[in-house]
Amino acid sequence: MATTEPTDARDDGTLPAARGLLSRAPAIWRRAWRRVSHVMPKGLYARSLIIVIAPMILLQSVVAFVFMERHWQLVTQRLSTAVTRDIAAIIDMIDTYPSDDNYANVIRIAQEHLALKIDILPPDPLPAPGPKPFFSILDQILSSEITRQINRPYWIDTVGNSNIVEIRIRLDDKVLRVFTRRSQAYASNTHIFLVWMVGTSLVLLTIAILFLRNQIRPIQKLAEAAESFGKGRPAPADFKPRGAEEVRRAGLAFIQMRERIERQIDQRTAMLTGVSHDLRTILTRFKLQLAVSGTKGDSAPLDQDIDDMQSMLEGYLAFARGEASEDTGRLDLAALLDKLKEEANLRERSLSTTLIGRPVVHVRPHAFARLLANLVGNAFRYAQTVNVTATHTRGTLSIVVDDDGPGIPADRRDDVFRPFVRLDEARNQDSGGTGLGLSIARDIARSHGGDITLDDSPMGGLRAIVRVPA
Repeated sequence: MATTEPTDARDDGTLPAARGLLSRAPAIWRRAWRRVSHVMPKGLYARSLIIVIAPMILLQSVVAFVFMERHWQLVTQRLSTAVTRDIAAIIDMIDTYPSDDNYANVIRIAQEHLALKIDILPPDPLPAPGPKPFFSILDQILSSEITRQINRPYWIDTVGNSNIVEIRIRLDDKVLRVFTRRSQAYASNTHIFLVWMVGTSLVLLTIAILFLRNQIRPIQKLAEAAESFGKGRPAPADFKPRGAEEVRRAGLAFIQMRERIERQIDQRTAMLTGVSHDLRTILTRFKLQLAVSGTKGDSAPLDQDIDDMQSMLEGYLAFARGEASEDTGRLDLAALLDKLKEEANLRERSLSTTLIGRPVVHVRPHAFARLLANLVGNAFRYAQTVNVTATHTRGTLSIVVDDDGPGIPADRRDDVFRPFVRLDEARNQDSGGTGLGLSIARDIARSHGGDITLDDSPMGGLRAIVRVPA
């Protein structure tokens, strides 16, 4: 006996397709959200306005739709029904008393008790139908009511801004013309509700924007103070914790953090300076003792060691000076590049410079000059040809230093920024160096809110890239 297997929903591919759609739903949602985030404003003030305005617009749209759909349409429906009922009563009176040729009583009753002005016209053809309005709830509802209650040929004119609506209905041997006020068949005061709703919303939005701006301004000031501190600039003179309690706490925490960091930097600078000066005094005493002893031949290695230690201590002092506080000011890049050309001539090196954008930048002048001097001096030490390109656009300063030296292996480029590190296998040993040049340069760049990176140069050597806000 043959048996029939139950049909599985998977056979027609419906269930797998639905499962595939569900499985792709998170990815689709993420892509849609990324697109929305791309066009959304990025500022806190603009996003806060959207958070305030969007729910209000949505609520008013729903209220307006419900009002238009229910209240406005319902009132218009009832008014049109009442007017049509009055017209039907007039037609019934005309049909009931046909002996009254002038219909004076019917006209009087319609005008005095129904507020309708009527005329009895000859049985001429009705006017041609006029253009239908794109959106007219009165035309739709009144037409449907005349068809439902009277069910005779008719012609109505509701187009235009006139306060009078004309209705013509063909009777057996005559045409009934009715003039009624638009307000009798149409809820004409609806715009008052819309005006009040929109006007009240504008007032509330104005108040919300004023309060929101006062709440956002302390956050913006805090961001500006943090950005200035990150760039090594003093905090704005008018900065102090304001606004809501959470914003005040964040402002106080930032001020305390800034004070701790500045105090730590001052202590470190004072310690390095003090130790360096003390050691220099001892080294000077060693030199005097060696000079007095008169054993020049035997003391040559000691003199060399003392000179090396002296050079290292000078590096310490330079490092300490780089950490010292310096106010921001104007630095002329063109003049600084000219000085580097003079140094290149003294060292018998080839230096080419390019300046793109404004030559004046706002940085710590002495510290930034030391940064560029260390980078270019390092290139002079190991290369014959150096190229410096400075680009100052859109609030960012970018300086690229290329050389044709031996370069540095990619896996060792982070090591050269450590203090007292020199890569002998990458570059020749230079007895005059202390290994602090790049460390000082990176510290200065980071104190300006930027950084230094190393890469391969198209000239065959090393490329140093400096990017700082300016």
